[in-house]
Amino acid sequence: QVQLVESGGGLVQPGGSLRLSCAASGTIFSLTVMSWYRQVPGKQRELVATIGRGGSTAYTDSVKGRFTISRDNAKSTAYLQMNSLKPEDTALYQCYVYVVTTQERHWGQGTQVTVSS
Repeated sequence: QVQLVESGGGLVQPGGSLRLSCAASGTIFSLTVMSWYRQVPGKQRELVATIGRGGSTAYTDSVKGRFTISRDNAKSTAYLQMNSLKPEDTALYQCYVYVVTTQERHWGQGTQVTVSS
């Protein structure tokens, strides 16, 4: 059973930084595509960033140049470094995994990020 556990969320002032972590278990991490999504109550869930098996990355326009997604296959962990945070980045951030070999898809429970002064 694939499990994802996110950490690193919290309250930060505008302009600040946070690093989110997503630890995966129950799968061969190097065979996964990892993504971060975020959701605000009443709005559609938004894909923030994705990292492929080979390290290729993609970002939604609103976070380009501020957020960086990365992965450490030895630690079975994906990261989202968030810099220059804005109040509009406030959301529940969820980790998502797609296992290429089995086509399984799983979600983490999420970690709350609040950007406010």
